[in-house]
Amino acid sequence: MRRFIEGSDRTQSVLFPERLDEYIGEDNPVRAVDVFVDPLNLQQLGFARALAKETGRPGYHPATLLKIYLYGYLNRIQSSRRLERESQRNVELIWLTGRLSPDFKTIADFRRDNGHAITQVCKQFVLICRNLNLFTETMVAIDGSKFKAVNTRDKNFTEAKLAARVTQIEESVSRYLSELDRADREPALVSEERVSRLREKITSLRAHLQKLEAIGEQIRAAPDNQVSLSDPDSRSMATHGTGNGIVGYNVQAAVDTKHHLIVAHEVVQKGHDRHQLAPMANLARAAMGSKTLTAFADRGYYTGEQIVACEEDGISTLVPKPQTSNNKAAGLFDKRDFIYTPESNEFKCPAGQRAIYRFTSVEDGKALHKYWSSACTKCQMKPQCTKGKFRKITRWGHEAVLDRMQERLDRTPEAAKIRRSTVEHTFGTLKAWMGETHFTMKTLPRVKTEMSLHVLAYNMKRMMQILGVKNLIGAIKPA
Repeated sequence: MRRFIEGSDRTQSVLFPERLDEYIGEDNPVRAVDVFVDPLNLQQLGFARALAKETGRPGYHPATLLKIYLYGYLNRIQSSRRLERESQRNVELIWLTGRLSPDFKTIADFRRDNGHAITQVCKQFVLICRNLNLFTETMVAIDGSKFKAVNTRDKNFTEAKLAARVTQIEESVSRYLSELDRADREPALVSEERVSRLREKITSLRAHLQKLEAIGEQIRAAPDNQVSLSDPDSRSMATHGTGNGIVGYNVQAAVDTKHHLIVAHEVVQKGHDRHQLAPMANLARAAMGSKTLTAFADRGYYTGEQIVACEEDGISTLVPKPQTSNNKAAGLFDKRDFIYTPESNEFKCPAGQRAIYRFTSVEDGKALHKYWSSACTKCQMKPQCTKGKFRKITRWGHEAVLDRMQERLDRTPEAAKIRRSTVEHTFGTLKAWMGETHFTMKTLPRVKTEMSLHVLAYNMKRMMQILGVKNLIGAIKPA
């Protein structure tokens, strides 16, 4: 093998063997994992078996198992069986655990039994970022994305899906019965094997119908009239652009606009984002340790009550209003064509007439003020305005808050670009790491644990990119 780089002789003995530590470079990310986990007060964070018992067989320290999982999620290794194999052959993991190699059951049980504590560890890393003054701008982009669960679409049922499935099976049974009748009339046309096979199919389908009847009872008893068989907490959710949807969970994230770190996250079962703005903004503000916050979000978060709640908490929101209007769709003037004058509490219509305040009604717990002009009946522009006697305008009691938010949006034309470039890339990265089936665990508490590990790994990688591994180690190490 002349003129090639040659390896070491496997049979060569050395007087002074190399130390394991020499295989791990000073800027290896595994050293950051080690430095981060070691100072944690695992008992205070809520880890089970953080204190060893004086009797019985010794177990693995939670720090060792936490390091294994954090290393695994940093390197897209999420399976407990794969982590077991890696702990036996991967030099980095052998160094990290000190040559310990737990079996896959021990590794899996640790993740299952310490969900809340793992979530707290994720928050601890965000706290480190906060102490490094990385959140000085106090601006976040909030968004939600649908992540697939273990449950397939075929094992998720609603009333409509169940009715369609029952109809399909009944049609198949009817078709098979017709073929059996033809076999009885003309035995020579249908073989005995085919007749036997048809009877087996009919028996199987009728048994399946009985199972569907039991599922129907579960659907009617469920709060949202939906049942998932593999993962009972997963839900069918519509997705934009595909037209069909997935069975999974809605993951909410608040990402800071400067360094693109995930400062807060949550996993919910609702397929829409309408009630998530205030909760996520408050989680982000608490994580960043700020009294005020600016939050960007898309149209799916536009809910008056949520925006008002944010303003009351000192959170400045920038959420565009959905462009939906029945009047505009009918070719009539939109509400935006009517100019409100707060001093006189009245609207100016497109014809220049005054639509004055008339009365206030309460609908769904909201105080709605009603306005219209007496000149509507004689107005030449009425065909463009309304089909009724008067064009009535409704204004919510807290609509001044929405007006102020619209003014902020008008002064920030790049708001949509900031949101998209901040949070959507984050979700794309996470889904690429997680693979085709995003979540591997079942039920909401365990899915939350899995998401916390992904967020922790993502934030650590971001910090390694921002500071470098050596600087990150220096920042994490206690003084």
